[in-house]
Amino acid sequence: MESFKYFKLEDFNCQETGENGMQKYFIRRLDCLREACGFPFYITSGYRSPNHSIEKAKKTPGQHAKGIAADIAVKDGVQRMQIVKQACALGFTGIGVAKGFVHVDIRDTNTPVLWGY
Repeated sequence: MESFKYFKLEDFNCQETGENGMQKYFIRRLDCLREACGFPFYITSGYRSPNHSIEKAKKTPGQHAKGIAADIAVKDGVQRMQIVKQACALGFTGIGVAKGFVHVDIRDTNTPVLWGY
């Protein structure tokens, strides 16, 4: 069984179905991000089954349904900035910034994207 430095696979279970299709290489990359940031991460959303209500509402399933995305809770702008800065440096290609969390993913794209909620 694969082990990670900061996370358990169960941390990423779908909140509605309990399924877990997370890609282990993504969790290893998230471990590197956590190490670079230097503070604990609480994952608010990891894997989302294609049957999850958010994914079902989309035309095509998103990065969470592919097991290559996570939303990380943040308590302030300092944490938010640190996650964004380090995620960019580590090659994350999708970053979404909200008041209470930062979304990170490793979508297959030649042009990284950043958005706000």
